[in-house]
Amino acid sequence: MQQLFSPSVQHTLDVIGIFVFAISGALLAVRKNFDVFGMAVLAEVTALGGGLFRDLVIGAVPPAAFTDLGYFLTPLLATLVVFFLHPHVERIQAAVLVFDAAGLGLFCVSGTTKAYSYGLGLTASATLGLATAVGGGVLRDVLANEVPSLLRWDRDLYAVPAIVGATMVVLCLRYAALTPLTSGLAAVTAFVLRLLAMRFHWRAPRAWNRRSTVREE
Repeated sequence: MQQLFSPSVQHTLDVIGIFVFAISGALLAVRKNFDVFGMAVLAEVTALGGGLFRDLVIGAVPPAAFTDLGYFLTPLLATLVVFFLHPHVERIQAAVLVFDAAGLGLFCVSGTTKAYSYGLGLTASATLGLATAVGGGVLRDVLANEVPSLLRWDRDLYAVPAIVGATMVVLCLRYAALTPLTSGLAAVTAFVLRLLAMRFHWRAPRAWNRRSTVREE
C-alpha cells in the first residue's frame, strides 16, 4: 500500500474528491437560495463530512480535515467558483448530480484504501469506503432540509455504485492487484454506474409484497 499510494498520491486524490463534492454542496445551496455563508457551510460539510467520520473511526486523529489547511480551503475555493460561475437555474440540479457522482466515485476508492492502510479488514474497509462516499451527501441533504437520497426509494441508485467501487478495491487488495490503474477503474466504474442509474432511473426494490398504508410522497 505504501508503494502504490504514497502520501502525495493519497493527498491529491482526497483534494480532487473534496473539490467535486464541495461543488455539489455549493450548487445545492444556490438551488435552495442560500446566501454565500450557507453555500460555504454546505460545501464544507459535503466535502469533509464523510472523511471526518472515516478518520474518527480508524483512529486517524486529529482528522485530516483539521490538520491540512488545503482540505479546509478547497471547499471555500469551490464556493467562490460556484458563487461567480454557477450555471443557469434550470441546469443547477443536473450539475449537482454530476458533481456528486464524481465525488462518490473518488471517495469510495480513497476511503477504502485509507481504511485498509490503517489495518482494517477488507469488509470493514469497504464499509468505511461507502461511508466516506455517502456521508457528506447525507449531511448536506439534512442541512438543506431534504430527505437524504440514500434513504429514499423513489431516487435513483446512490449507495450501490459506491458499494461496487469499494468492492472492486477490496477485491484488488485481496488478490494483490491494486494499482493506480485499477483504483482509477474502480472510481470510474462507480461514477458511470451512478450516471447510468440517473439516466435510466435504476432503483433498489422495496419490501416484497409490501402492504403499507402510508401515503407515498
